[in-house]
Amino acid sequence: MKLLIAIVQDEDASKLVAELMTNGYRVTKLATTGGFLRAGNTTLLAGVEEVQLDEALAIVEKVCKSRKQLATAPTPATGTSGGVMSSYPVEVTVGGATVFVMDVDRFVKF
Repeated sequence: MKLLIAIVQDEDASKLVAELMTNGYRVTKLATTGGFLRAGNTTLLAGVEEVQLDEALAIVEKVCKSRKQLATAPTPATGTSGGVMSSYPVEVTVGGATVFVMDVDRFVKF
């Protein structure tokens, strides 16, 4: 058995949970916060049999697509004193998924 730990953007989480559950996977959803852009994200835990691993990963890849988004990047304002910060829009790539696959030595369900 394998444990999938998938870190996805909040806006992809509900669709991914629905898609995994439709295909017979049990999923636990955890609200988490990432360091990049300090944005909320979701961590999903799913136990899968080894023969199901490629299918589960394909579902994650299908649902969690990368996309471009504008974000504001703070920079020191030039010509001012006192450490005033300004911001300007920067295009960044968001979305996709970071997935860890771990071996499970033992699985118990009560």
